[in-house]
Amino acid sequence: MKILAVTACPTGIAHTYMAAEAIEQAAKAKGYEVKVETRGSVGVENELTAADIKSADAIILACDTSVPMDRFAGKKLISVPVAEALKNTGELIERALKSKTYKSSDLTDEVSNLKAQRSEERQGFYKHLMNGVSFMIPFVVAGGILIALSFIFGYDAFQTEGTLPAYLMGAGGAAFGLMVPILAGYIAYSIADRPGLAPGMIGGSVAVALNAGFLGGLAAGFLAGYTVVLIKKYVKLPKSLQGIMPVLVIPVLGSLIVGLLLYYVIGTPVAAVNTAMNNFLTNMSGSNAVVLGLIIGLMMAFDMGGPVNKAAYAFGTGTLVAGSGSAVMAAVMAAGMVPPLGLGIATLLFKNKFSTGEREAGKAALVLGASFITEGAIPFAAADPIRVIPSIMIGSALTGALSMAFNATLSVPHGGIFVFFAVGNWPLYVVAILAGSIVSALCVGFAKKAL
Repeated sequence: MKILAVTACPTGIAHTYMAAEAIEQAAKAKGYEVKVETRGSVGVENELTAADIKSADAIILACDTSVPMDRFAGKKLISVPVAEALKNTGELIERALKSKTYKSSDLTDEVSNLKAQRSEERQGFYKHLMNGVSFMIPFVVAGGILIALSFIFGYDAFQTEGTLPAYLMGAGGAAFGLMVPILAGYIAYSIADRPGLAPGMIGGSVAVALNAGFLGGLAAGFLAGYTVVLIKKYVKLPKSLQGIMPVLVIPVLGSLIVGLLLYYVIGTPVAAVNTAMNNFLTNMSGSNAVVLGLIIGLMMAFDMGGPVNKAAYAFGTGTLVAGSGSAVMAAVMAAGMVPPLGLGIATLLFKNKFSTGEREAGKAALVLGASFITEGAIPFAAADPIRVIPSIMIGSALTGALSMAFNATLSVPHGGIFVFFAVGNWPLYVVAILAGSIVSALCVGFAKKAL
């Protein structure tokens, strides 16, 4: 048997590749030939060829985004959310082999239904926000690491013009300066497709100029996206002039409307809220900071890369400022590392409570946790959610609270142990992560029954 699959998640980071690996392992365990196309943040990899599709016995689409499907006409095909490929992969493969063979007309109807479903799913606030965040992350990561590297030469070394530290600080600051416009642009792109990109990015730049920050970028992105949708719906030109709509009318009119509304209506109040929030977080200390860290920890572990986790992560990235660390971002990353680390440790301490496959997955979970890929905990949580999820939430909450109590800071939004050089007060930061991981491991170990 030959199984083909396509995996894709909204952000194109962890779920895309974990689902691909799960399908590959399950197919090989059954003795099947397998090839998986991933459509992640780096683009399409391992793309299925016409020859691959022709020789396939069944095709699995584990996607939360739209993919080209007309190439699969006449093949056995099943479509599921990407998370389902991580839960019952072996059963999913058998379902695909038993699915009916679509004729062209049937496939057209199925494709229409799937596209309608995906379109409806993409209309939510979370989908648009995550689209913007996924495009923003590389800019923030690159900028944050360049700025952190500039401090290696001395805290004030970047102030000497023409030096390497000055270049690193300048390049990092430029990348940070693009964070909000990119966020706004790709939120608008998610809502209104390509015509929304220019008004969104211009609106994001206006938000930066008004000191409205991350919140201003959110407002600009959604405002631009829905403004462009309305322009496309209600502004009609003669057929002879339709060609100028995407290159002249929409970008100019959309940017004008968004810019004016930001300048004269919503920009000032959003900037005030942004300033107040930053001041509140900067001055937060003691029990208030610990409670915030605890809440962040609970959110990061609750769905391990799902909407709640991503909401906490987006909040953390919004607190980053070029040239300075964020205590909230530090708590977010530390708490996000704990679930896979805790489960990996549990498989080492309580070997009699995990299968051979789970113990092997535990080794991978340790690596994923060290890299701040919370999704490494998903296979364990899917197999035993009642015992696993509360256990990792306890550990992550402890780590988030300790990180805030220790006043650890982080100037980059991702990287795990590989960016510890960008952590303020890193020795106690490590203590916080280890404490939460060990507590999670002990909770899981005592909660699970021996096999």
